[in-house]
Amino acid sequence: MNGTNVAGAREAAGEREVAGAREAAESRPVVREHESAASEPDAGRVRFFRALLGRVPLPLRGLRARLVAAFVLVAVVSALSTGALAFREARTGVLQQSQDSVIQQFRKSVDSVAPYTPAKPNQNDLQTAANHVLYDNPSQGWRVLATYGELRAWAPDAEFKGLSPELRRTVATTSATVFQRVDVDGHPWLVVGTPVTYGDSDGTRSGLSGMAMYLMVSQNTEDGYVQAMVSGIERATVVALALAVVLALLAASGVLRPVRALRGATRRMAEGHLDVRLAVNGSDELAELSQSFNDTAAALERSVAELRRMEGRARRFAADVSHELRTPLTAMAALTDVLDENALHHDRETGDALRLISEGTTRLSGLVEDLMEISRFDAGAITLNLDEVDLAESVRRTLASRGWQDRVETRLPGPGVLRTRVDPRRLDVVVANLVGNALRHGAPPVRLAVSVRREPAGTAWAVIEVTDGGPGIAEEALPYVFERFYKAGASRARSESSGLGLAITAENVHLHGGRISAANRPQSGAAFTVELPLHRESPVPGRDAPAGVR
Repeated sequence: MNGTNVAGAREAAGEREVAGAREAAESRPVVREHESAASEPDAGRVRFFRALLGRVPLPLRGLRARLVAAFVLVAVVSALSTGALAFREARTGVLQQSQDSVIQQFRKSVDSVAPYTPAKPNQNDLQTAANHVLYDNPSQGWRVLATYGELRAWAPDAEFKGLSPELRRTVATTSATVFQRVDVDGHPWLVVGTPVTYGDSDGTRSGLSGMAMYLMVSQNTEDGYVQAMVSGIERATVVALALAVVLALLAASGVLRPVRALRGATRRMAEGHLDVRLAVNGSDELAELSQSFNDTAAALERSVAELRRMEGRARRFAADVSHELRTPLTAMAALTDVLDENALHHDRETGDALRLISEGTTRLSGLVEDLMEISRFDAGAITLNLDEVDLAESVRRTLASRGWQDRVETRLPGPGVLRTRVDPRRLDVVVANLVGNALRHGAPPVRLAVSVRREPAGTAWAVIEVTDGGPGIAEEALPYVFERFYKAGASRARSESSGLGLAITAENVHLHGGRISAANRPQSGAAFTVELPLHRESPVPGRDAPAGVR
């Protein structure tokens, strides 16, 4: 070979060397296939994670847990991304510098031996060239292979395991220096191959001589540098995660402090403390939320105060009017009693007029009494005079005092079977109002039943049910039958009912801690049900007390 051959080898090893290095270093077909397979959706895995999330305790799904998880996730992604980029750049720098240095020295050694190698070398010529390249770099731990056709020459020995068919094919068909990093027996090696080319004296044309030189050098030192970088990045990631958790807890505490204050304020407001306010600090979104809450609370407090003032005025007005009307109505009632006794001594027209006056006075007196009772409920001035009574006997007395025994069918427990603590006078009002309502607005048969109902939690209730055989209550009127002054039909607008009887009944039931409801029976008629709690000192029968029609 002459000097022209060396020049051609140097020119051909330029940019193609870097291209070959990039292609060999970045070729990872197995990894790409794995990533593609991992990116495919796995419905079973998604269902598993959803089921796992459903088993997470509720406290771990709170805002604090989510904030900490978000901060940690951001820190993990940031740390791993930064570490991965730093590792990639550092690894590329270390390996690039090492391989460039090795390739440069190898090409220099090949250039130095090429002029002294014949155009068609024999075995000795190849061995001499391989030994010369190796002796030029005695401290590098190189393994050199020289080839020409079927001839092979190794230095220092024939152990050259890292040469792949792809690398040999590339070297045999191109004029560029190429390299490849391979793993041999668990250790990284760099394999470099370069063809020896020849050219014209003017350097305008070059060609392959058929001779190629290969180098195999260990990369253990560089791999140690890379492993050290990995360890450093792992330690930095752990520190970053610890700092992220601390910062997440501090941030979550700062964010949740006004949220907890808002939660406490809303609870106090729900309990009736409308004067509660939040401290407004800063000008961020949470401060705006606190200010909005304060404005809402202030507006609500003003509205409720105004409503309470109006309600108080209405209650005082009703109480004052009822009280002022009671005295003259008492005198009018006494006068109408006298007029009723003398109505037979007057002509027909005068008698009818006197009866109308008497009926109107009676209704007005009843309305005034009901208004005064309602005003006492509103003022909270009602007190219960509790006494343990026999419910069946109390119901019988209510019916007997009003002469309803023959008009009402009863189904009551035996004497002394069902006893509980109630206010006897108010229980009498409840039963009388319900039975009187059924008699006035329903149709026979009117039935009254008393029984016991037990709930799974162990609570027992005394149940009083009044039914009738009338047309029932219009469905649209059912939700309002216990409201004040509500009358279910327009035909009842001028009836003797004041519209307060059922409202007073409901108030008396609620005072006892009971419940009252109205419904239409499947056959016909309305059904009013009162449930009164049976106190512990009262005997609770093991089953509904036997009852019979009396």
